[in-house]
Amino acid sequence: MGKNLDMLPTLKDSYVLNSGQIEEYQKNGHVCLRGLASSEEVSIYGKAIREVVKELNYQNRPIHERTTYGKAFIQIGNVWEKSEIVQRFVMARRFAKAAAELMGVDGVRIYHDQALFKEPSGGHTPWHQDQIYWPFDTDKTITMWMPIVPITEEMGSMTFASGSQKSGYVSKIEISDESHRTLEQYIEGKGFEKVTYGAMDAGDATFHAGWTMHNAPGNPTDRMREVMTIIYYADDSIAAEPDSNARKNDLAQWLPGVKPGEVAASHLNPQVYSRK
Repeated sequence: MGKNLDMLPTLKDSYVLNSGQIEEYQKNGHVCLRGLASSEEVSIYGKAIREVVKELNYQNRPIHERTTYGKAFIQIGNVWEKSEIVQRFVMARRFAKAAAELMGVDGVRIYHDQALFKEPSGGHTPWHQDQIYWPFDTDKTITMWMPIVPITEEMGSMTFASGSQKSGYVSKIEISDESHRTLEQYIEGKGFEKVTYGAMDAGDATFHAGWTMHNAPGNPTDRMREVMTIIYYADDSIAAEPDSNARKNDLAQWLPGVKPGEVAASHLNPQVYSRK
């Protein structure tokens, strides 16, 4: 396996961000970086991600029999633990450096990854804020969302409410029909601009802040919308006292052994970039 791993693309080189992209992220809470990975790189790593998702897919009921959340996607967390090939992708310095520079921090750790595969005829992803689940004392959190297959405008990339990250913790409602209604009303009331990046090539990526409100349309096509996500946070972040069951569960699952008030760093949260 070691020899085979050595033959994989390293993903160590930098993606050069310009000041406009960083300013856009800081202002709006989201940005799209086209060509963050090449089609060749994504083809190689995408195959390994796909294999793990196929092996671990827990959805065995027809889409119409599932909840709104269940209709939204097949969701597999910490794919990197299941495959040395995927581990190299998730720990990629190129992606981590971009995340750190967008947030304006010196280094980042991995919180966890998620493969999100929206099936043909899959449902929409309701409006939500990711960080209602995350037990951190910081807003220096960011998610990379990268399709590993080309997606058309019809299949849909995510829609972001620009500037909504500045509102911080708006509601503890977990992703659901209720979160969709509540946050949609909030977005309309505040007049946040809704932005989508439309069609994306495999290897393009959006980045959004933990508090940025976002949703995604359903998948009306006959093709699987295959996306890999990686969540990063500033490497000196402190674990917060969980104020909900969602955060309590996340603390136990993704920060095992870490107690509130301690630096958020377990064996599942390696530092993947530092400029020092």
